[in-house]
Amino acid sequence: MGDRCGWVGLEPIYMDYHDAEWGVPEYDSRALWEKLILDGFQAGLSWITILKKRENFRAAFAGFDPNIVADWGEAEVERCLADPGIIRHRGKIEATIGNARAWQQIEAEQGFDRYLWEFVGWAPIQNQWTTLNEVPAQTDLSQAISKDLKKRGFKFCGPTIVYAFMQAVGMVNDHLISCPRHADVATMGTPRDWSGA
Repeated sequence: MGDRCGWVGLEPIYMDYHDAEWGVPEYDSRALWEKLILDGFQAGLSWITILKKRENFRAAFAGFDPNIVADWGEAEVERCLADPGIIRHRGKIEATIGNARAWQQIEAEQGFDRYLWEFVGWAPIQNQWTTLNEVPAQTDLSQAISKDLKKRGFKFCGPTIVYAFMQAVGMVNDHLISCPRHADVATMGTPRDWSGA
């Protein structure tokens, strides 16, 4: 692929993630939760670190099934803390369990997918950045979503984490316009019919 976004390293796993996943609109409630949790684990680390451990995380957290993780207690926390394949951070592991319970509440009320996508008017925001310097680390909208998630019991979801999440799941198209994926992703950003969802 030609001029990828400048944050992409030379490792194949990173290039594949950029080319196939990053910015593609995600509408699955469980997958959205997984990506938010992984972005929370990334805090203070590089995304490539998380990407390389993603399958280990999936194994450790029951395939990121929030309905399973919500029932976890101290025994599961200790098991995760002993798992060298993931980021062993008690606060983030405990937050994942709490976040699973918060997800369940939102999912039961309206659907976690509907809850998130309503913030962007049901369709991705199409940005037109020409350089990485223009891309914000957070926005007023990511601050608002972060605040609302925290109010609902989520942790490790500050506005910078939320904006990285929004980029990853295609709520915003932040591929640079010089990147071939910008146009590809933009065509995926057609509004969905949420009336029957």
